[in-house]
Amino acid sequence: MKKFLFVVLVALGAYYLIVSGFRTNFFSKNSENAIMISGAWALYPMTIKWAEEYQKIHPNIKIDVSAGGAGKGMADTLARIVDIGNVSRKIYPDEIKKGAWWVPVAKDAVIPTINAANPIFKKLQSRGITRTELINIWITKTIQKWGEIAACEGDECPSEETFFINSYTRSDACGAADTLARFLGMKQEDLQGIGVYGDPGLADAVRRDTLAIGFNNINYVYDVKTRKPIPGLKPLPLDLNENGMIDPEENFYDDLDQIIKAIMDERYPSPPARDLYFVSQGRPQKKIVREFMRWVLTEGQKYVLDSGYIPISQNKLQQALEQLGDD
Repeated sequence: MKKFLFVVLVALGAYYLIVSGFRTNFFSKNSENAIMISGAWALYPMTIKWAEEYQKIHPNIKIDVSAGGAGKGMADTLARIVDIGNVSRKIYPDEIKKGAWWVPVAKDAVIPTINAANPIFKKLQSRGITRTELINIWITKTIQKWGEIAACEGDECPSEETFFINSYTRSDACGAADTLARFLGMKQEDLQGIGVYGDPGLADAVRRDTLAIGFNNINYVYDVKTRKPIPGLKPLPLDLNENGMIDPEENFYDDLDQIIKAIMDERYPSPPARDLYFVSQGRPQKKIVREFMRWVLTEGQKYVLDSGYIPISQNKLQQALEQLGDD
């Protein structure tokens, strides 16, 4: 019996070594033709589109894209776990010291959101919300009820006890929360509310809660095909001049193309609008990574607008290409 068991264990060990060797050889051989990308939810849909189109003309290249927040993208990049990190916020000084190298590839924005069935939805759409009110909702918590922003009317008014604002934020280190917080003069950790992981999770949380306020990157607020807000979710207009109403020049939330144009015209402020970056640990060492980045900064830009993003300026594109250099 012991002899039999010994033979079995030896056989299993040999099998393990053979399989492990095969896997190691397989991935080491194919890693030269593979690009690993992780990071910001904001840039995830755009990167998926770029990967799909690039692989059509380069079928020998494998591009693996995963989301998880800008913090994860940066951490994975600095640890050399991935070739490219998607980052949707400014690059921090300590990250630069650790070797972070980046180029802007597109632009989008963070938008406050509410549930479409909010009892004062119509009033909120016409009066909007000010930066000061957002600070008092997410930071100081001195505004706790929707009625403190605009009174509801008629039978649709909830009882006073259930009219509290349910504020939501992100539980992961992300560019969206960082960017919104910077708009409010704060940091992500200053945002108070129910923490939810990821852009899709936060959008779903607000859609399920009538009294919710949240925020999302524009590709999780609008449907890229219909160009309209996702059912159940509505953008909350910003009263930028804080005059108690949404003026014509502030009214650009009806569809995706309107908000994109407002960002391009800089009528929507930055932040919450911001550039989105490809980040690597130093200038990419792998030629296929540099070639993919160069394609994104040139041919790949033609997919940006249709995908619900804003192209970066020609000046920034040229600077990025010069930074990437020639092979």
